[in-house]
Amino acid sequence: MRYLTQKLVFFVVCLWAALTINFILPRMLPGNPALAMFAKFQGQLNPNALHALELEFGFSHQPMYLQYLTYLKNMVTLHWGLSYTYYPTPVTTIIAHSLPWTIGLVGIATLIAVLVGTTLGIYIAWRRGGFLDGTLPVTTMFLQAMPYFWTGTILLFLFAFVWHWFPLGHAYSTTVTPGWNGAFVRSVLGHAILPGITIFLGSVSGWIVGMRNNMIFTLGEDYVVFAEAKGVSPWRLMTSYAARNALLPQVTSFALAMGLIVSGSILTEEVFSYPGIGFQLTNGVLSQDLPLIQSAFLIIAVAVLVVNLIVDVLYVRLDPRVRTGGGVQ
Repeated sequence: MRYLTQKLVFFVVCLWAALTINFILPRMLPGNPALAMFAKFQGQLNPNALHALELEFGFSHQPMYLQYLTYLKNMVTLHWGLSYTYYPTPVTTIIAHSLPWTIGLVGIATLIAVLVGTTLGIYIAWRRGGFLDGTLPVTTMFLQAMPYFWTGTILLFLFAFVWHWFPLGHAYSTTVTPGWNGAFVRSVLGHAILPGITIFLGSVSGWIVGMRNNMIFTLGEDYVVFAEAKGVSPWRLMTSYAARNALLPQVTSFALAMGLIVSGSILTEEVFSYPGIGFQLTNGVLSQDLPLIQSAFLIIAVAVLVVNLIVDVLYVRLDPRVRTGGGVQ
């Protein structure tokens, strides 16, 4: 219970820090978006419209601490302002439309990378010294060393532009009607393959190498040697004795890797024009859309914090030493 309490307090503190940084950074930037938008009309509107635009965009001349309290209230009540780029669309509407695409793409690609990488890591560690053990880690590490945008660009050029096997970008074809129908689902899956492969290739090596090293270390433990001497079957020895205990560091690695996965998805979505959070964040930065930047940053930060909290809770279930105070605090 003490362990969970510490992690929950840490989560709350980090969330507060993310909210505070999200409040401070945009206010350190020069310029007034209301003035920029007002200038587009070249004086055709009444000057009083400037004040109305400032109010609509949430700009206030109140003391900073009052603005901070109002900001916290708006974050909790999901009043995140209007997008400058897609004016007058609320930012929450843009986030609501973009978030499912990122969750579907990054979530599924990451899950596949974890399952495939962990399984291959177990196998090559059990068959260490073989052909796969000598080639697979090196090959996947070479692919992971390539930047996400470079891998995505190569895949896009070869498989979409040259060979026309996959579409060039976006989440689905404009010729299909969105909805739960076969044509739309097939279009979504076809558009997600190349960006999904990009994220998979950029993360699978870590799971393979990490699980392989954990397995080799675990296979040398006394209880594994003792079980092997007692005649435990190789399959049970590999899965129940070695792999089960070697999985614990993988859980921690998953939490630590979420930040890198999220940053990689931003570049991947930009390369493939995939309408996720990362794509909207990039557009917001290019157009100085502060409400959209703030909201996208907040969503990404909260996602990483929530995943880390879930992993910490799972650790209590997976490692009994944590419950008794003997685990990592």
